[in-house]
Amino acid sequence: MIRLGVVSFLNARPLVAGLAARGDVRIEYRVPSALPDLLESGAVDVALVPIIDVIRSGGALGVVSDACIGCDGETMTVRVFSQTPPDRITHIAGDTHSHTSVALVRVLWREMYGREIAVQPFEADAPAIAREASKPGEAVLLIGDKVVSPHRAGYAFEIDLGGAWRAHTGLPFVFAVWAAKRDLPEATIAEMSDLLATARDRGVAAAGEIARSEGPGLGWPVEMAERYLCRCLKFTLTAAMRSGAERYAELAGAAGLAPVGANIAWPAARAALSAQKVT
Repeated sequence: MIRLGVVSFLNARPLVAGLAARGDVRIEYRVPSALPDLLESGAVDVALVPIIDVIRSGGALGVVSDACIGCDGETMTVRVFSQTPPDRITHIAGDTHSHTSVALVRVLWREMYGREIAVQPFEADAPAIAREASKPGEAVLLIGDKVVSPHRAGYAFEIDLGGAWRAHTGLPFVFAVWAAKRDLPEATIAEMSDLLATARDRGVAAAGEIARSEGPGLGWPVEMAERYLCRCLKFTLTAAMRSGAERYAELAGAAGLAPVGANIAWPAARAALSAQKVT
């Protein structure tokens, strides 16, 4: 049995296309911030882990597939909302469902505005969203399907973090990757890599159909879901995507949000690490 930990939002659906119908695959859906613990506990073999958790793991977690959740500009679902101009924001209420985006907002405000922004975790229900984003000098960071909710409408400023990252660095951004613990056998990793790449290719080819069939049940208008899955998101780790992730690791380290000089264990690097392991 192959046990997968998967992001519960619409953005992950193309990555697991067809897998739920297989008798040898079990999928556990969770919000992104819950997936590292699911992997660490051994409840799943591979999980769609926030990239910041891979960076912070010091090589204990390695990337096992070239499938991912990323963007090369607007994400639509990782946004800061405020009544205050971005350069005047001092505090941000950060969605507890996120790890990567909470670190990203701190990196971006440091880079773009020279400001060490304070981020306080909050449970992103509708009353909290309205309350937090309306305070002077404050804003709210939301991720996932809730960003298309009508409860987040009516703010003077919306900053899409994928778009802000692209404008600032000229690079795409990686939010989540398929990762496993270092002790997973290489033969299993190879099997997982093939399985996940095939599912991704199938899902990308059917992204419009997935948007139409699954988007409304997750709160998405069909046209918006189609634009999101077919135009905004990127699902393959290209060389440029890896460069974006490595730049993020560098800036997160400089901001004290990850170990300085942390390297991401991409598939080839992971094999080298496993060969060095003392048994």
